[in-house]
Amino acid sequence: MATGKPVLLSDLVSIASYVPSNYIRPVSARPKLSEVLSSDGSIPLIDLQGLEGPNRSSIVGEIGQACQTHGFFQVKNHGIPNKVIDGTLSVSKEFFHLTERERLKNYSDDPTKTTRLSTSFNVKTETVSSWRDFLRLHCYPLEDYIHEWPSNPPSFREDVAEYCRNARELSLRLLEAISESLCLETDYISKALSKHGQHMAVNYYPPCPQPELTYGLPAHADPNAITILLQDDVPGLQVLQNDKWVAINRIPYTFIVNIGDQIQVISNDRYRSVLHRAVVDRDRERISIPTFYCPSHDAVFGPAPSLIDDDHPALYRNFAYSEYCQKFWNHGLATETCLGMFKN
Repeated sequence: MATGKPVLLSDLVSIASYVPSNYIRPVSARPKLSEVLSSDGSIPLIDLQGLEGPNRSSIVGEIGQACQTHGFFQVKNHGIPNKVIDGTLSVSKEFFHLTERERLKNYSDDPTKTTRLSTSFNVKTETVSSWRDFLRLHCYPLEDYIHEWPSNPPSFREDVAEYCRNARELSLRLLEAISESLCLETDYISKALSKHGQHMAVNYYPPCPQPELTYGLPAHADPNAITILLQDDVPGLQVLQNDKWVAINRIPYTFIVNIGDQIQVISNDRYRSVLHRAVVDRDRERISIPTFYCPSHDAVFGPAPSLIDDDHPALYRNFAYSEYCQKFWNHGLATETCLGMFKN
């Protein structure tokens, strides 16, 4: 993959009726789809209506409880217009339906590029590939990056930029609520992120003839602060709850939110950054768009001092976010989480 003409999965599967060997997981590492549980409401759905009103303390309490017990929750009445959601999903699908030649204008396997189309997770280091193509976009500050984004489809930059602005506003509101739920100052987490960062992945999972053999993405925890997930109506997200994989079905016009590793560190393990994975569908393509709200690379992380006492010693050493990202990228998703490398 690293030499010669790049090959995107979506172009490969258009001429293949089987899963190529480099996508097949060892028997012990396959998704075991028959053992996956239905969500049945196990992931909390939180109504954000009134978060800035008299019900704030109650909603903050719900968010804190979800972060502590699940690491995941869904939100409705979040303030992002339906037309922005629909436009983002539509133009994202349009992008992946462009010709191979047009899409490959954005291709790079260099992870330092702030806008790039690639495939799997890290084509330079992994031995088994993941069943996805993705377009990675940095999007804060927006004016620094939007000129790098694809200019085709013609409305891509405008539609996705509007979504990015909305997703950032929602992320900041949730981070304030999470800070308060930990009995920290409202802006504690925001300040800990230093200059802030925001990027997103437009994930494209083509139909897969043998979904039981592979993953869209294997189990991992997110290295950032908080992730806001937009997805289409094809299920694929699964979350580890009580050592069982649970399939999460989309509720139209809601978002799935999960806590990243940096908030687990700040909370001194009161809150959980939970393993999750993406599986693929035999007949249908799937689009998912996670927005990763991040620290800037110069931010230094450790447990909040007010959450440390004789009964709750600091579980993590202080570290720069740049160090964390480097370890996450180098070790890949096979290690599932990097948190153990930063324990005291």
